[in-house]
Amino acid sequence: MDNYVRIFDTTLRDGEQSPGASLTSSEKLEIARALARMGIDIIEAGFPSASPDDLEAVRRIAVEVGNTAPGHVDEPGSEQATLQHPPPIICGLARTIKGDIDAAWEGVRLAARPRIHTFVATSPIHMQYKLKMSPEEVALLIREMVTYARSLCADVEFSPEDAGRSEPDFLYKVLQIAIECGATTLNIPDTVGYTTPEEWGKLIEGIIHNTKGIEKTIVSLHCHNDLGMATANTLAGLRAGARQVEGTINGIGERAGNASIEEVVMALHTRRNLFNLTTGIDTTQIARVSHMVSTYTGIPVQPNKAIVGANAFAHEAGIHQDGMLKHHTTYEIMRPEMIGLSQSNLVLGKHSGRHALRVRLSELGHELSNEELDRAFERFKELADKKKSITDPDLEALVADQIYQVREIYSLEGLQVACGTMGMPTATVRLRGPDGALRVQAAVGTGPVDATYKAIDGIIKAPNALQEFSIRAITGGIDAIGEVTVRLESAEENQPPREMAQNGRIKPRLYGGHGADTDIIVASAKAYLSAINKILVAQGRNPVPQEDRARAA
Repeated sequence: MDNYVRIFDTTLRDGEQSPGASLTSSEKLEIARALARMGIDIIEAGFPSASPDDLEAVRRIAVEVGNTAPGHVDEPGSEQATLQHPPPIICGLARTIKGDIDAAWEGVRLAARPRIHTFVATSPIHMQYKLKMSPEEVALLIREMVTYARSLCADVEFSPEDAGRSEPDFLYKVLQIAIECGATTLNIPDTVGYTTPEEWGKLIEGIIHNTKGIEKTIVSLHCHNDLGMATANTLAGLRAGARQVEGTINGIGERAGNASIEEVVMALHTRRNLFNLTTGIDTTQIARVSHMVSTYTGIPVQPNKAIVGANAFAHEAGIHQDGMLKHHTTYEIMRPEMIGLSQSNLVLGKHSGRHALRVRLSELGHELSNEELDRAFERFKELADKKKSITDPDLEALVADQIYQVREIYSLEGLQVACGTMGMPTATVRLRGPDGALRVQAAVGTGPVDATYKAIDGIIKAPNALQEFSIRAITGGIDAIGEVTVRLESAEENQPPREMAQNGRIKPRLYGGHGADTDIIVASAKAYLSAINKILVAQGRNPVPQEDRARAA
């Protein structure tokens, strides 16, 4: 299968290293399931040695996703065809350190197809200033640690970090060592997004032609987007002979992000005659997975983002609209249906029934269970009473807010706010706690949102620092749904540490929260509660106040 490109997704590892993109174990599991359904060949589930939570998330994905063929039919009697994909390879990242490799193996070993991915820097600048090691010492370390990884796992991937700025002859040498020690995949990272497509293509071509034994392995590409060329470099590397692509959904990742998987896949799909390469990706899942990743990480997709941006299939100019009406190929090189979007004119309102809602959500890529549909239908009816018609973005926001929520320890039961120029902004909130009891608290703030957050803090003792607060209107009109995204940093000392794979530094963990409602203050409260619930889950705290526990006893 010389023309088959393996897609290696690192959204759950490199993608999570985006500032503020911290994910819970449950969120990682849901994303991994969606990636498997989409046909991803390899899922890099995390960096197991970073924290106990990361190890547990990788282990859970290995067990629950790494042993199940994607595309299975959940509902009895469904005629949907089962996708013919084996379970994805589940991969854990490790530095060339024995403890890291042990943790990676512990995380992935229960998968049907486990992989250990180990790396060390090979560029002169990294070896001198970061590792403080000579090239000879680095080569010896690679020989020792790749050999050790292979003694544990039959599938080992090796990466020479910062290959884009490494000396080619040294790359050939260390890659040959990795092959001799049992590496099955050689991943070439442009770690800082330094190279241009022409340079990158020549580097990959040189590696393939000058590394002894490379025909026994798969050559992989891991390109960053610091100069905006990650996708272009990835495509250049494929034309040079690489057959595995590493990237993330929506292109998230360290600094300016990684190569965007949806861009690479759709480029190969749309320009098949040029590249003559194929993937196993079900492209109709792209839009759904993109939205899920954006919702869980709290990182919005820019409107002009290729493939999955809100404007990717929008046409406003009169000349463009005229051309589209005559034939869609005048201004579209791909159809929205190819990535799972729909141009259906089905109008939903307060007179619509459950069946119409199920059909429209299915067209948007959301297959809900009967219980999930019942909850979504209740929210849909509430929204329909406030709006004349329900748009696709309304439905996307409704599903994200209703279905994709993390486990609620505290939930919002009521909110009343008084504000304006004549008095002090005051908020009264009513929350339902983990014991089922209702708690009410009032507070005064500098504005309605500040007062709401102070009232919530009066009930939930989870000190934090608000690092980001953003509001956007999802839909147009005076009755638009507002979407709020917040990021919090826990102020307590027992928050789980987060060690970064690329540099080994400990950095604060940020917790993202998302809320949507036609009332922007309610949306703000939902977002804040979502983030606080993540803090409580991550810390493993018993959130029931002591006086309530005593009362219950």
